[in-house]
Amino acid sequence: MRLQCEVEVRSRLLPTCGLRGRAKGAHALLSLGRQPDRPPGRGGPSAGHGVYLMVCTARDRAGARYKLKENIEQFFTKFVEEGKATVRLKEPAVDVCLSKANASNLKSFLAAVRLAHRGTDVEALPLSVLVPAKTSEVEKPKTKMIITSRRDYPLTKNFPYSLEQLQASYCKLARVDMRMLCLKKLRKLDLSHNHIKKLPETIGDLVSLQELNLHNNHLESFCVALCNSTLQKSLQFLDLSQNKIKALPVQFCQLQELIHLKLDDNELIRLPFKMGQLSQLRFLSAARNKLPFLPSDFRNLSLEKLDLFGNPFEQPNPLVPSIQLKIPLTLLESAARATVNYRIPYGHHLLPSHLCEDLEVAKTCQCGSACLSCFIQTTVTMNLHHVAHTVVLVDNMGGTEAPIVCYFCSLTCYSQFLDRYLQSNR
Repeated sequence: MRLQCEVEVRSRLLPTCGLRGRAKGAHALLSLGRQPDRPPGRGGPSAGHGVYLMVCTARDRAGARYKLKENIEQFFTKFVEEGKATVRLKEPAVDVCLSKANASNLKSFLAAVRLAHRGTDVEALPLSVLVPAKTSEVEKPKTKMIITSRRDYPLTKNFPYSLEQLQASYCKLARVDMRMLCLKKLRKLDLSHNHIKKLPETIGDLVSLQELNLHNNHLESFCVALCNSTLQKSLQFLDLSQNKIKALPVQFCQLQELIHLKLDDNELIRLPFKMGQLSQLRFLSAARNKLPFLPSDFRNLSLEKLDLFGNPFEQPNPLVPSIQLKIPLTLLESAARATVNYRIPYGHHLLPSHLCEDLEVAKTCQCGSACLSCFIQTTVTMNLHHVAHTVVLVDNMGGTEAPIVCYFCSLTCYSQFLDRYLQSNR
């Protein structure tokens, strides 16, 4: 039986006793096997039949052997679910400290060690042959892999489970390789310059993912399931530039840990309605899209750099509003406004799902009240320096202003806004 993990052997008598120069916390291969008669060896007990624990590291591939039968003083397994445990030996007086192991494999290994300690018949134990470890078995796990051509792409081998960074660019991938979605330690995933049309929902299972680069693919959408996944708490960098995306879902703004977002060279006709909820966002580029205006919530952003160059922004005209009011208000509109304004709890267990979805995208009037489907809409000019320290020119004339949508819950609120606007432009 074998186990790969990190090992530190600590002497309880002298700082160097039993360590034989092995690195602290070194990656190691642990083997559980039967030891034939041999002369007294280094770092372990003398010859004899029985079950032994062999620890092999990159600096000592021959391995140090420790007898197990009636030789274990104590097990420390409080953190076994985290892949950590300690086996305290009587002779020599050392603690074998294990970490970064697969929790399931570690439990099985410790169970076998317990049986060996009790003197269980060796035929009943899952023993390995005690031979020196191969270099590949004791080298530090690979954490980074870069693939930049189709011929170098692994078709028959799995990706190392220990990968934290993976780049697979220019590989002509038509879809995300499902083997990548098993890499639970992955922090950076770069799939730029491929032919990916759709993202699998299971990307959201990559609980450690902080950076996702999908530049220059064939994406047409960003699915809602990813917005509701664990990416909400981990994703900080997202590059969706040079794709074919026309709109992002409202739920996109639940990715509230985003710091850097690139949306350049798509076909976006609008930005997410609740854009202002991205409170951590500092770098936003959405150049060369088809944006006619910015969402009202955009004014809540606080950016270091903003690039909206090359969008066909419409000329704002506050005097020509789009009026979608119903007087008197419908019962549904009145109830929806009251729910939002008075912060009344609601959910799919209380209301039909379509009503919950409507409430989640309720618009906000400049007076602070909510409106759902009854409102007055118009556009006004906003200087983008109000939301960003550095602004890439919006147009070829050097302007840094863009139209932003405003909503009004009633004729009264719109009239008050119009009075202020006309007075300021006299």
